[in-house]
Amino acid sequence: MIKEWLESYNPADRDHATAALREIMQEVALAGLYRAGFYEKAAFYGGTALRIFYNLDRFSEDLDFSLLAEEPGFSFQPYLEAIITEFSSQGMQVSIREKAKTAQTNVESAFIKSETIWKELILEGILPQQGMGQVANIKIKIEVDKRPPLGFETEEKLLTRPFSFYVKCFALPDLFAGKMHALLFRQWQNNVKGRDWYDMEWYIKKGISLRLSHFLLRARASNDWKSGTMTEEEFRALLRQKIDAVNMERVKDDMRRFIPNQDRLAIWSPRYFHDLSEKLKIEDGKNGI
Repeated sequence: MIKEWLESYNPADRDHATAALREIMQEVALAGLYRAGFYEKAAFYGGTALRIFYNLDRFSEDLDFSLLAEEPGFSFQPYLEAIITEFSSQGMQVSIREKAKTAQTNVESAFIKSETIWKELILEGILPQQGMGQVANIKIKIEVDKRPPLGFETEEKLLTRPFSFYVKCFALPDLFAGKMHALLFRQWQNNVKGRDWYDMEWYIKKGISLRLSHFLLRARASNDWKSGTMTEEEFRALLRQKIDAVNMERVKDDMRRFIPNQDRLAIWSPRYFHDLSEKLKIEDGKNGI
């Protein structure tokens, strides 16, 4: 099955094949979590949710989840065996380890690492390039927010591989709110991610609204916004300031490895994002929250 699954991506080179294998692994992990009943208490969000279920045209790396209610004592450990079993059923061997904590945080993390020699599964003929007989160095981080800012809506999205099942996902306006929180308030000033800007562009061009109430909850939870209210104009002012401050060349450089067509980045500039942001739609924010 893995051979046919990979062939459906029609990978042009080793990098594309590795990205496709990572996405296959992500979907197998989602299946294992489904079998373990994980979506009864958690919802999927972030760039990978957008890629798999909403057709975002770039690859993504991590699996991000939010509990549906605060559970400070949550442990991911009971779900790890189900993930390993699901990979095994597909003929893949992985190892999983939980991240060792050096400080108390609200996020539970684990890492899935490929142990499979992909050539044994993929066989010859899919890729003309050499080197796929090596163990693919693919590692996927899973993060679960145990004390999430709530106020988000969810919907069930169908995945048909490796079998048919439903995954509970954030609704698009709340996914957009989470993305803009990341873009505006990333913890380290130099932690510039072109993916944030690419995704913002995708949301705006698709005409998807941002739910300002959920953005506010996230901004207050991260202590990046002290007031109990936020108007649409206050949000737009934050975005204008960010566009003016960011190093756009670093933004583009970070994005290049995630998309095959580099020409799409040629228009990226402060002027472009200022003009684009004028088309951004905002829900429940005109009179403040």
